Amino acid sequence: MSDDLALRRLARAVGLMIDWEDANGRRQQTTPETLRSVLGALGLPANGAGALRDSTARFREASRALPPLRTAEPGIDIRLALPPGRYSLTAEDGTQVEGMAEAAPGGARLTAPALPGYYTLELSGHALTLAVAPAHGHRIEDACEGQAAWGLAVQLYSLKRTGDGGVGDYAALCAFAAAAAAQGADAIAISPVHAQFSADPSRSSPYAPSSRLWLDVRHADGEDLLPALPPFGAGLAAEWARLEALPMVEWPAVAKARLARLRQLHRAFREAPRSEAHAAFERFLAGGGTSLTRHARFEALHAAQLAADPARWHWRDWPAALRDPDSPEVAAFAEANAEAVAFHAFAQFLADRGLSAAQRAARENGARIGLIADLAIGVDGGGADAWARQTEFLSGVEIGAPPDIFNAQGQSWGITTYSPHGLAANGFAAFREMLAAAFRNAGGVRLDHVLGLRRLWLVPQGGGPASGCYLRYPLEDMLRLVALESHRHRAIAIGEDLGTVPEGFRPRMQKSGIAGMRVMWFEQAGKGFKEPSRWSREAVAMTSTHDLPTVAGWWEGRDLLWRETLGTTLEGQAETRREERPKLWAAFRKAGVAEGPMPAPEEAARVADAAAAYVGRARCALALLPLEDAVAAVEQPNMPGTTDEHPNWRRRLDPPVERLFHDPAIEQRLRGLARARRAP
Repeated sequence: MSDDLALRRLARAVGLMIDWEDANGRRQQTTPETLRSVLGALGLPANGAGALRDSTARFREASRALPPLRTAEPGIDIRLALPPGRYSLTAEDGTQVEGMAEAAPGGARLTAPALPGYYTLELSGHALTLAVAPAHGHRIEDACEGQAAWGLAVQLYSLKRTGDGGVGDYAALCAFAAAAAAQGADAIAISPVHAQFSADPSRSSPYAPSSRLWLDVRHADGEDLLPALPPFGAGLAAEWARLEALPMVEWPAVAKARLARLRQLHRAFREAPRSEAHAAFERFLAGGGTSLTRHARFEALHAAQLAADPARWHWRDWPAALRDPDSPEVAAFAEANAEAVAFHAFAQFLADRGLSAAQRAARENGARIGLIADLAIGVDGGGADAWARQTEFLSGVEIGAPPDIFNAQGQSWGITTYSPHGLAANGFAAFREMLAAAFRNAGGVRLDHVLGLRRLWLVPQGGGPASGCYLRYPLEDMLRLVALESHRHRAIAIGEDLGTVPEGFRPRMQKSGIAGMRVMWFEQAGKGFKEPSRWSREAVAMTSTHDLPTVAGWWEGRDLLWRETLGTTLEGQAETRREERPKLWAAFRKAGVAEGPMPAPEEAARVADAAAAYVGRARCALALLPLEDAVAAVEQPNMPGTTDEHPNWRRRLDPPVERLFHDPAIEQRLRGLARARRAP
């Protein structure tokens, strides 16, 4: 066999896509150089005939191993590469049943239990987890009893409240969720609140976190924790007030100030008489287990390593013994720095306490779904998750996107995610833990770039995005696990299915109960915008997203001015916008949400009114209005492809939550949305 043929066979077996279709529908082929590079990053060197043989043999041997977890559907036969015989199935509640596995080609056959859940299956001296998933997860129509629902989408940092110290926090979210629910909102979708790097306050992108298992403590607030709390101190109080007065989040200073306040609270908490809060903290520690311990240790280690040498930002640059989370040296560090480790666990306790309070406030005020958490597609490879679960994460590659009509060079997002082979070999433990964490304090989860359940574009570190290739993921297993966790938590799942979607993916996603997203800008057909009554039922309607222009900004052309300033204007954009404005207004009039002549560019607030009602008329089970469009903001939260050139993830919105729902313009906009949802 030639080396080229052996390379292609190994690549296909691993799940690399040799042939694929680009955004223009053209067939593309991955080069041998790229295949070798990505295989090497996956731990399967392929440079030379000898390396290829060794990697192929190792992969085949690993593939023959009995997986520690199998997914199944209720009452469906499953086959295992084990001798037939008597088996036992133990449910999570301890209930046990026995049966006889029949002989079948290649091993044994048995029928999966009728009830969804996790089971321990023992057969022929082997044990594995059987994850029995329902036909679909908890859907929007299940949560809202078939009624058309609406809600708001908010970037948490953008909220204002008196005393917030310059950033939206969980206390502001609690007040916002309660007030929105009282207005009739069933859902409050929030930006990701994954844990960042406490030792590096410059980090601000919610989509490049340290951990998706734990929370961003920069939003934590514990001012109601104890009857007597320590004073801020003159210096911190002055800085708190300065930051609160700014129109944008000054992330480094905000992080420093809020962490300083959390440390004050931690000291006071440790010195205070025992209370129910202390008992709650102990329960939190017990529930967090090894995962929380590792995260708190990472935070303390990261700070210590950066203090010793700024070049040790990534854990792979730490001393060898500290790269292993289970090493005696890590345990010794934790013992010697017990207070620092305890502080990070305490900060997580406050964050979890604040987020759960916001979900409780939403539900108690009438929201049938409550918070919808945002689950980022990946994490920073130098963060806590990748350190704690090294065998389950990809290394040596970044995820991104191939070249397309919007980005001729392709994209590399600077983040990593799970290895499909590492997941399978570890019983999908990291994926299941992540889903459970996301659903923990929410009535729903939005899966960012849900196409990643099927395939991801991998870019070898040091190479350009165009030198990457697609890697397949175990779609059926992952969809079943999402459905099972959704069912167990009675919480909905939404998939961000925008962009180039492979044929057949959306129906399969919807079959498992994951709702898609329908964004007004993209819902066009023929020569105009598609009538809302024709949008997909199994989806969430939105005016825009955090990566796209706001309604007011689009109407005024603010996004085009930004692109002109940044030198990223695409040919014909201005002309296209001039053609699309009257089409959008005509669609509003046809839908009965606007009347009269088309507004001038400076009358964008009228367009925001119409757009809110327009998505309210959508056939979709849920309509979400971004807060930027509720307040008719001109600037968008994020402009993809920029970092410091555009103030991404920093803009704060007026008015503060105390007055937000009493603003006449906002009230009118939300009433229009609510009326539209009730309309036939």
